[in-house]
Amino acid sequence: MADILTYVDHVTLTVLVPDDFGVQALSQVDGVRTVRYVPGEPLPAEGLNAEVLIPRFLSGTDPREVFGQLPNLKLVQLLSAGAENFIGKVPDGVMLSTARGAHGGSTAEWAIGALLAIYRDFFVFEQARVERRWDYHGTDTLQDKKVLIVGAGDLGEQLRRRLEPFDASATLVGRTAREGVHGQDELPDLLPEFDVVVIFTPMTEETRHLVDAKFLAAMKDGAILVNGARGPVVDTDALLAELNSGRLRAALDVTDPEPLPADHPLWTAPGLFLTPHVAGSCTGSGHRAYAIVRAEIARFAAGEEPRNLVQGTY
Repeated sequence: MADILTYVDHVTLTVLVPDDFGVQALSQVDGVRTVRYVPGEPLPAEGLNAEVLIPRFLSGTDPREVFGQLPNLKLVQLLSAGAENFIGKVPDGVMLSTARGAHGGSTAEWAIGALLAIYRDFFVFEQARVERRWDYHGTDTLQDKKVLIVGAGDLGEQLRRRLEPFDASATLVGRTAREGVHGQDELPDLLPEFDVVVIFTPMTEETRHLVDAKFLAAMKDGAILVNGARGPVVDTDALLAELNSGRLRAALDVTDPEPLPADHPLWTAPGLFLTPHVAGSCTGSGHRAYAIVRAEIARFAAGEEPRNLVQGTY
């Protein structure tokens, strides 16, 4: 690590950037030369000696073919907070940094919107509007609900902050316990006490199918599962069983598989709010992502270690 930082401290970095917005965002960073590339097409000759690669946002393709063309690669800087498509694939000696902090607010906003839509029967009222029926009835409310947030990073903190004005309470769960945060090993005792369980964990082998049949069975009757993390964190078959029984409801922005095939049973599952991985895809998302990326690359160009480095599997 020290050798890499010493190396970049005295040279102009070449950074491969996947879009024009990024080229503009990085244009004022001292010690950086940007080279625009088109994902899926051969890399431009002037970028083959690049020390930094910025992959396209939410790229699902295997990046190792690109890595093999970059003998001087020192840093892979992501536009996403999730790094599961890159962990274990980045060459030895190359650093991997995320855009943690860029999309937490947007994803938390999505979770709030999903819960409001479910509790306040917005879809029921919309269907009544289409059918021209005046379907007056009382609804549930987000007020006074107890929300368990599994994932105590940026996303979890952003959601906790947004729940408070709705008079809902939030409890955070992290990988290990610390002040103000419960440990993941406490989940069996916590799950039965909460009206909503929100999944905001990173996608790793440790969290694959974290939400399995046993996890779901421990949730209280009528509770809502919200997944804004990655699809494989939830066992889809186990969730379908609970939804079809009517015991639980769910809001999913991510699925396993993804994209969801047209004949998949999730499309017709009762009690499900479903969006196509758009929680972070909203106005200003590129600006927020590149604000983080610009700061990370500026640190790296100055010979400092980026703050959002992935260590091990996170």
